[in-house]
Amino acid sequence: MSTVHARVWRFTVEKGPAGAEAVQATEVGQGPLPVSLAALANINALACDLRRTVDQRVRNHEIGLLLSYLSGDTGTGPLGVDCGALDSSSGHIRRFVSECTGLGVMTAASETLFDWKSATDGLASFDVLPDKLLGAYAKTGVRPDLLYDLAAGPLAGEARGRRRDAKQMLPAVKGTADQRTRLEKLAAWSADHSGHDYFMSWVWLGTGGVYVDIFLPEESPATAGLKTGWIERPGSQQPWRFRVPRPDPRRRVETQPEDYLDRPLLMRKLDVPDGMTDDEVAGGSVQEVVDAAMDRAFGREEGPLGELGGVPVRGTWLRADAVGPARYEVLVGVLGEHVPVDLRAQRRRLETEQGHRLDLFLEGRLLTLVHPVGEPRPSWGRIAEEALG
Repeated sequence: MSTVHARVWRFTVEKGPAGAEAVQATEVGQGPLPVSLAALANINALACDLRRTVDQRVRNHEIGLLLSYLSGDTGTGPLGVDCGALDSSSGHIRRFVSECTGLGVMTAASETLFDWKSATDGLASFDVLPDKLLGAYAKTGVRPDLLYDLAAGPLAGEARGRRRDAKQMLPAVKGTADQRTRLEKLAAWSADHSGHDYFMSWVWLGTGGVYVDIFLPEESPATAGLKTGWIERPGSQQPWRFRVPRPDPRRRVETQPEDYLDRPLLMRKLDVPDGMTDDEVAGGSVQEVVDAAMDRAFGREEGPLGELGGVPVRGTWLRADAVGPARYEVLVGVLGEHVPVDLRAQRRRLETEQGHRLDLFLEGRLLTLVHPVGEPRPSWGRIAEEALG
């Protein structure tokens, strides 16, 4: 399990008759946030549109491309970036790498800070919301990236990733103008949606590694049980306060319907069986949609690579060599059916410092494993032992 250097903020939004008027943020502290490369690849592999066909070749290419720029550690070392290759790449490739890293780090932060669980708690993308949520949010204007369905209520997450060429990877105590502008817009979005809870993760990629600023709401049921035991250095108590521009009264405000909290979230945006309509997708259960997608993905692969708990796994070993010699090869596998797995135990295993652990992540029927090139591939007995405990 690699780590990124994280700085955590708690913020409050001061409200007035016209809505959000100012934002004040106070630094909680800094420390090493655990991030699994396998989990990062997994979350990006699943971030696809429910209503489209998922092409395994495209998914594998994207994972290989992303991990070609990142360098992790089989122990607890920092997550690194090949900045020379990144700086030589075109702008849209730099954005792809930084934004995908941002999404993965934000989701890792959600697991560590407020115990979001990938297989049991819902997750939806604002770009491809399920039909039952389309009327709950404005279709235009500012929108966050992901919607986490926590026991305490829905929490919107905004993920940003940027290349930073500076000796001090985390900006000064009062952050940057871009961070302030985005928090202003998110505060206005929240006010337009009846005070909807949100948080923001801002990743910096540089020669010093991967760093992240995490902005969390001070008064929110979703983050009431915040876990900060991993923070090593307390933050400055000097608050960072700025005013929010008044909203344009001519802009149409769309609020969420009364039955919003009773509406289920789709956990993932995967492809659906041929002939299934959007209404059927919206009305069907999450598990039915995900299983149908996994059945199709399993059927597209050739012979099995191995077994987990007696269940065949089909997939591909791919090399992350898009910008030079590969440091990793990645297993992307689909299980023929579900096998029981303790996700909490899986995360504890990833965070264990003792011994040489595999960087693998199993969610539902999708298995990802990141393995150093040059070392013998692990046996399926070892993969099963670490995946299933």
